[in-house]
Amino acid sequence: MRSETLSLPGTTQGTHRTVTVQRFGTPGGRPRVHIQASLHADEIPAMLVADKLRRHLTRLEAEGKLVGEVVLVPIANPIGLSQAVLGDMLGRFDLTDGRNFNRDFPWLVPAATARVQGRLGDDAASNTALIRAALADALSEMRPQSPAQHLKVLLMSLAVGADWVLDLHCDHEAVMHLYTLTPLAEEVEPLSRLLGSQALLTADESGDHPFDEAVSRPWAVLRQRFPQYPIPLACRSVTVELRGQADVDHDLADRDARALVAFLIHAGAVTGAVPDLPPALCQPTPLEAVEPLTAPAAGVLVYRRPLGAAVEAGEIVADIIDPVTGQAVPVASQGGGLLFARIATRMAFPGNRLGKLAGTRLRRSGNLLSP
Repeated sequence: MRSETLSLPGTTQGTHRTVTVQRFGTPGGRPRVHIQASLHADEIPAMLVADKLRRHLTRLEAEGKLVGEVVLVPIANPIGLSQAVLGDMLGRFDLTDGRNFNRDFPWLVPAATARVQGRLGDDAASNTALIRAALADALSEMRPQSPAQHLKVLLMSLAVGADWVLDLHCDHEAVMHLYTLTPLAEEVEPLSRLLGSQALLTADESGDHPFDEAVSRPWAVLRQRFPQYPIPLACRSVTVELRGQADVDHDLADRDARALVAFLIHAGAVTGAVPDLPPALCQPTPLEAVEPLTAPAAGVLVYRRPLGAAVEAGEIVADIIDPVTGQAVPVASQGGGLLFARIATRMAFPGNRLGKLAGTRLRRSGNLLSP
């Protein structure tokens, strides 16, 4: 393992933050896999899985079984990790401006288009190298201002040239689920099956430029802009939601790390017998068909249905109890689906998003991700 420490600018004089990058295998080799943990810094299960995975990668490297290069960022967001307020971690949003750390990543397509215009040809490998260089050059010319902007450019610089990008997260309370681009669903299915994912959520564009789409969607857009040339989807990215925030457990993390190693074998990044895939627990669900459950009133939140439950259209998922009057306001699903995530707090406020169902009937538009 080769470890490097990259500096971020501090928020004020006298402060300093760093990002540690751990590299395994052959520098610059292919396939290159980028794995980062806890971009939302309060999503702790990802960091434990990264720790378990590092131990596997260290062993595999010593045994000469790594093909190409694996880049591991065990703490992707030192800014959010420092945001402890009255004993609670607040790692999803930047406290300086309220912005989600996993939104507003740089959109490189305009700059990359200008760089590849008139230079693409009939060879897919040459086009891939050209586009990777164009994306990297576009990033190198960016001039971020805030510490969070610097962090986003740094993480993208590490990942934009990878063949696979795995962004490890978790939800408040959730079953295992994944997000990826619609055209990548078939290639991501082995990862979904190995992890035991119960929802595989897909979109051509989810909105607000999250990290995974910032590195992978440029390839899909450039392929549409230049249909006369062979342009592969050369950066396959996945957001892996490792259940809920409280699911910090050695056995779960060991299982997830082993599943990631099995996927690396499938992806050709590790030598060894390709493991059999377990049965799929889900089919891809368009992100447009995910139904958010919203609180119609304030009160004590009591769920009727557990995580992973198959909910029918019109079925009551939770009650909101007024502790003064005893009045119960039901929260029902419109379209039905699998209850794959819900909030951890048990006090609801009007307009709060309470949970999410992976369904088939509803079709949303606009920004499709949670705030």
